[in-house]
Amino acid sequence: MLKSALLLGAAAVSVQSASIPTIPANLEPRQIRSLCELYGYWSGNGYELLNNLWGKDTATSGWQCTYLDGTNNGGIQWSTAWEWQGAPDNVKSYPYVGKQIQRGRKISDINSMRTSVSWTYDRTDIRANVAYDVFTARDPDHPNWGGDYELMIWLARYGGIYPIGTFHSQVNLAGRTWDLWTGYNGNMRVYSFLPPSGDIRDFSCDIKDFFNYLERNHGYPAREQNLIVYQVGTECFTGGPARFTCRDFRADLW
Repeated sequence: MLKSALLLGAAAVSVQSASIPTIPANLEPRQIRSLCELYGYWSGNGYELLNNLWGKDTATSGWQCTYLDGTNNGGIQWSTAWEWQGAPDNVKSYPYVGKQIQRGRKISDINSMRTSVSWTYDRTDIRANVAYDVFTARDPDHPNWGGDYELMIWLARYGGIYPIGTFHSQVNLAGRTWDLWTGYNGNMRVYSFLPPSGDIRDFSCDIKDFFNYLERNHGYPAREQNLIVYQVGTECFTGGPARFTCRDFRADLW
Protein backbone atom coordinates (compact mmCIF):
# COMPACT_ATOMS: atom_id res chain seq x y z
CA MET A 1 0.00 0.00 0.00
CA LEU A 2 1.17 3.54 -0.79
CA LYS A 3 0.80 4.69 2.79
CA SER A 4 2.54 8.00 2.15
CA ALA A 5 -0.33 9.00 -0.14
CA LEU A 6 -3.23 8.21 2.17
CA LEU A 7 -3.80 11.56 3.85
CA LEU A 8 -1.71 14.08 1.96
CA GLY A 9 -3.78 17.21 1.48
CA ALA A 10 -6.84 15.68 3.09
CA ALA A 11 -8.24 19.11 3.93
CA ALA A 12 -6.86 20.98 0.93
CA VAL A 13 -8.94 23.75 -0.58
CA SER A 14 -6.69 24.85 -3.46
CA VAL A 15 -8.40 24.21 -6.81
CA GLN A 16 -6.81 21.68 -9.15
CA SER A 17 -6.97 22.05 -12.92
CA ALA A 18 -8.55 18.69 -13.74
CA SER A 19 -12.14 18.42 -14.94
CA ILE A 20 -15.01 17.85 -12.53
CA PRO A 21 -16.28 14.24 -12.36
CA THR A 22 -19.44 13.33 -14.24
CA ILE A 23 -22.47 13.19 -11.91
CA PRO A 24 -25.15 10.56 -12.57
CA ALA A 25 -28.35 12.15 -13.85
CA ASN A 26 -30.56 10.18 -11.46
CA LEU A 27 -28.83 11.35 -8.27
CA GLU A 28 -31.40 12.59 -5.79
CA PRO A 29 -31.28 16.25 -4.72
CA ARG A 30 -31.14 16.64 -0.96
CA GLN A 31 -32.90 18.92 1.47
CA ILE A 32 -30.94 22.16 1.64
CA ARG A 33 -27.71 22.33 -0.36
CA SER A 34 -25.97 20.10 -2.94
CA LEU A 35 -22.21 20.38 -3.45
CA CYS A 36 -21.09 18.45 -6.54
CA GLU A 37 -18.36 20.73 -7.88
CA LEU A 38 -14.69 20.37 -7.01
CA TYR A 39 -14.24 21.80 -3.48
CA GLY A 40 -17.89 22.81 -3.25
CA TYR A 41 -18.21 24.65 0.07
CA TRP A 42 -20.89 25.68 2.57
CA SER A 43 -20.57 27.29 6.00
CA GLY A 44 -23.08 28.17 8.70
CA ASN A 45 -24.20 27.43 12.25
CA GLY A 46 -20.53 27.31 13.31
CA TYR A 47 -19.61 24.56 10.83
CA GLU A 48 -18.22 24.17 7.32
CA LEU A 49 -18.92 21.44 4.76
CA LEU A 50 -16.58 20.58 1.88
CA ASN A 51 -16.95 18.31 -1.14
CA ASN A 52 -13.24 17.59 -1.01
CA LEU A 53 -12.18 15.69 -4.15
CA TRP A 54 -8.47 16.28 -3.60
CA GLY A 55 -7.29 12.91 -5.00
CA LYS A 56 -9.75 12.45 -7.86
CA ASP A 57 -7.04 12.72 -10.52
CA THR A 58 -5.81 9.23 -9.60
CA ALA A 59 -9.21 7.70 -10.45
CA THR A 60 -9.97 6.14 -13.82
CA SER A 61 -13.61 7.11 -13.35
CA GLY A 62 -15.90 8.38 -10.64
CA TRP A 63 -17.95 11.15 -9.08
CA GLN A 64 -19.02 12.50 -5.70
CA CYS A 65 -21.67 14.86 -4.34
CA THR A 66 -21.97 16.09 -0.76
CA TYR A 67 -25.20 17.36 0.78
CA LEU A 68 -26.23 19.60 3.65
CA ASP A 69 -29.26 17.84 5.10
CA GLY A 70 -30.01 20.11 8.06
CA THR A 71 -28.84 22.08 11.08
CA ASN A 72 -30.53 22.16 14.49
CA ASN A 73 -29.78 22.60 18.19
CA GLY A 74 -26.08 23.20 17.68
CA GLY A 75 -25.56 20.21 15.37
CA ILE A 76 -25.36 19.50 11.64
CA GLN A 77 -26.69 16.71 9.43
CA TRP A 78 -25.04 15.89 6.10
CA SER A 79 -24.37 13.09 3.64
CA THR A 80 -22.26 12.22 0.63
CA ALA A 81 -22.68 9.85 -2.33
CA TRP A 82 -19.75 8.61 -4.37
CA GLU A 83 -18.31 6.06 -6.77
CA TRP A 84 -14.61 5.72 -7.65
CA GLN A 85 -12.59 3.25 -9.71
CA GLY A 86 -8.85 2.81 -10.29
CA ALA A 87 -5.71 3.17 -8.12
CA PRO A 88 -7.21 1.27 -5.15
CA ASP A 89 -4.51 2.40 -2.69
CA ASN A 90 -5.06 6.12 -3.31
CA VAL A 91 -7.61 8.31 -1.54
CA LYS A 92 -9.86 10.00 -4.11
CA SER A 93 -11.80 12.25 -1.77
CA TYR A 94 -12.36 13.27 1.84
CA PRO A 95 -15.75 15.00 2.13
CA TYR A 96 -16.01 16.41 5.62
CA VAL A 97 -17.78 18.64 8.10
CA GLY A 98 -15.55 20.80 10.28
CA LYS A 99 -15.96 23.05 13.27
CA GLN A 100 -15.18 26.65 12.35
CA ILE A 101 -12.37 27.75 14.63
CA GLN A 102 -10.57 30.95 15.49
CA ARG A 103 -6.92 30.68 14.59
CA GLY A 104 -4.25 31.23 17.22
CA ARG A 105 -5.59 28.87 19.90
CA LYS A 106 -2.87 26.75 21.46
CA ILE A 107 -3.82 23.18 22.29
CA SER A 108 -2.60 23.78 25.86
CA ASP A 109 -5.07 26.67 26.20
CA ILE A 110 -8.07 24.59 25.12
CA ASN A 111 -9.82 23.00 28.08
CA SER A 112 -12.24 20.78 26.20
CA MET A 113 -12.99 19.58 22.65
CA ARG A 114 -16.25 17.72 23.24
CA THR A 115 -17.73 16.11 20.16
CA SER A 116 -20.27 13.50 19.07
CA VAL A 117 -21.15 11.92 15.75
CA SER A 118 -23.76 9.42 14.56
CA TRP A 119 -23.40 7.95 11.06
CA THR A 120 -24.22 5.08 8.67
CA TYR A 121 -22.91 3.68 5.39
CA ASP A 122 -25.32 1.94 3.04
CA ARG A 123 -22.73 -0.70 2.07
CA THR A 124 -19.42 -2.07 3.34
CA ASP A 125 -17.96 -3.70 0.20
CA ILE A 126 -15.91 -0.55 -0.46
CA ARG A 127 -12.44 0.77 0.30
CA ALA A 128 -13.03 3.68 2.67
CA ASN A 129 -12.84 4.84 6.26
CA VAL A 130 -14.76 7.13 8.61
CA ALA A 131 -12.47 9.30 10.69
CA TYR A 132 -11.94 12.46 12.68
CA ASP A 133 -9.03 14.51 11.37
CA VAL A 134 -7.36 17.23 13.45
CA PHE A 135 -4.31 19.25 12.31
CA THR A 136 -2.11 21.37 14.55
CA ALA A 137 0.90 23.55 13.75
CA ARG A 138 3.36 25.91 15.40
CA ASP A 139 2.38 28.55 12.82
CA PRO A 140 -1.21 29.66 13.62
CA ASP A 141 -1.64 30.65 9.95
CA HIS A 142 -0.53 27.30 8.54
CA PRO A 143 -2.60 26.30 5.45
CA ASN A 144 -5.44 23.98 6.38
CA TRP A 145 -4.26 21.14 4.12
CA GLY A 146 -1.84 19.94 6.81
CA GLY A 147 0.24 20.86 9.83
CA ASP A 148 3.11 19.74 12.03
CA TYR A 149 0.93 17.05 13.63
CA GLU A 150 -2.15 15.14 12.57
CA LEU A 151 -4.47 13.34 15.00
CA MET A 152 -6.91 10.87 13.46
CA ILE A 153 -9.59 8.88 15.25
CA TRP A 154 -10.87 6.16 12.93
CA LEU A 155 -14.43 4.98 13.56
CA ALA A 156 -14.53 2.44 10.70
CA ARG A 157 -12.39 1.03 7.91
CA TYR A 158 -13.50 -1.07 4.95
CA GLY A 159 -11.64 -3.01 2.28
CA GLY A 160 -8.37 -3.66 4.10
CA ILE A 161 -7.03 -0.10 4.20
CA TYR A 162 -4.54 0.99 6.86
CA PRO A 163 -3.37 4.30 8.33
CA ILE A 164 0.01 5.89 7.75
CA GLY A 165 2.93 4.38 9.65
CA THR A 166 3.05 1.25 11.79
CA PHE A 167 1.24 -0.18 14.80
CA HIS A 168 2.65 1.15 18.07
CA SER A 169 0.51 -0.07 20.99
CA GLN A 170 -2.98 -0.49 22.40
CA VAL A 171 -4.28 2.34 24.59
CA ASN A 172 -7.46 3.05 26.54
CA LEU A 173 -9.10 6.42 25.91
CA ALA A 174 -12.68 7.72 25.82
CA GLY A 175 -13.87 4.52 27.49
CA ARG A 176 -12.54 2.35 24.64
CA THR A 177 -9.51 0.37 23.55
CA TRP A 178 -7.66 1.69 20.50
CA ASP A 179 -4.84 0.49 18.27
CA LEU A 180 -2.40 3.39 17.98
CA TRP A 181 -0.52 3.74 14.69
CA THR A 182 2.09 6.40 14.08
CA GLY A 183 4.31 7.55 11.23
CA TYR A 184 5.06 10.49 8.98
CA ASN A 185 3.27 12.03 6.01
CA GLY A 186 6.18 14.03 4.65
CA ASN A 187 7.30 16.14 7.63
CA MET A 188 3.97 15.87 9.45
CA ARG A 189 3.80 13.42 12.36
CA VAL A 190 0.60 11.38 12.22
CA TYR A 191 -1.08 9.61 15.15
CA SER A 192 -4.04 7.39 14.25
CA PHE A 193 -6.30 5.67 16.78
CA LEU A 194 -8.29 2.71 15.39
CA PRO A 195 -10.87 0.41 17.03
CA PRO A 196 -9.39 -3.11 17.13
CA SER A 197 -12.51 -4.48 15.43
CA GLY A 198 -15.92 -3.37 14.24
CA ASP A 199 -17.43 0.05 13.56
CA ILE A 200 -18.23 2.83 16.03
CA ARG A 201 -21.38 4.34 14.57
CA ASP A 202 -22.39 6.42 17.58
CA PHE A 203 -19.40 8.08 19.17
CA SER A 204 -18.78 10.81 21.69
CA CYS A 205 -15.59 11.91 23.43
CA ASP A 206 -13.44 14.83 24.45
CA ILE A 207 -10.69 15.00 21.82
CA LYS A 208 -8.56 16.93 24.30
CA ASP A 209 -8.12 13.59 26.13
CA PHE A 210 -6.27 12.26 23.07
CA PHE A 211 -3.98 15.29 22.99
CA ASN A 212 -3.36 14.96 26.73
CA TYR A 213 -2.35 11.33 26.17
CA LEU A 214 0.02 12.28 23.34
CA GLU A 215 1.56 15.04 25.45
CA ARG A 216 2.19 12.68 28.39
CA ASN A 217 3.37 9.66 26.41
CA HIS A 218 4.76 10.87 23.09
CA GLY A 219 6.17 14.31 23.82
CA TYR A 220 3.50 16.17 21.88
CA PRO A 221 4.30 19.92 22.34
CA ALA A 222 0.84 21.19 23.32
CA ARG A 223 2.18 24.61 24.40
CA GLU A 224 3.63 25.23 20.94
CA GLN A 225 0.90 23.84 18.70
CA ASN A 226 -2.11 25.77 17.37
CA LEU A 227 -5.36 24.16 16.29
CA ILE A 228 -5.71 24.36 12.48
CA VAL A 229 -8.67 22.08 11.59
CA TYR A 230 -11.16 19.99 13.60
CA GLN A 231 -13.31 17.81 11.35
CA VAL A 232 -14.85 14.42 10.62
CA GLY A 233 -15.52 12.75 7.28
CA THR A 234 -14.93 9.71 5.11
CA GLU A 235 -11.85 8.95 3.03
CA CYS A 236 -13.01 7.26 -0.17
CA PHE A 237 -10.68 5.00 -2.15
CA THR A 238 -12.70 2.78 -4.52
CA GLY A 239 -16.10 1.14 -4.87
CA GLY A 240 -19.68 2.26 -4.86
CA PRO A 241 -21.99 3.77 -5.62
CA ALA A 242 -22.08 4.27 -1.85
CA ARG A 243 -23.83 6.71 0.46
CA PHE A 244 -22.46 7.93 3.78
CA THR A 245 -24.99 9.65 6.06
CA CYS A 246 -24.07 11.65 9.14
CA ARG A 247 -27.28 11.82 11.15
CA ASP A 248 -25.77 14.30 13.60
CA PHE A 249 -22.39 15.92 14.27
CA ARG A 250 -21.52 18.30 17.11
CA ALA A 251 -18.23 19.83 18.14
CA ASP A 252 -17.31 22.40 20.78
CA LEU A 253 -14.24 24.21 22.01
CA TRP A 254 -13.76 25.66 25.50
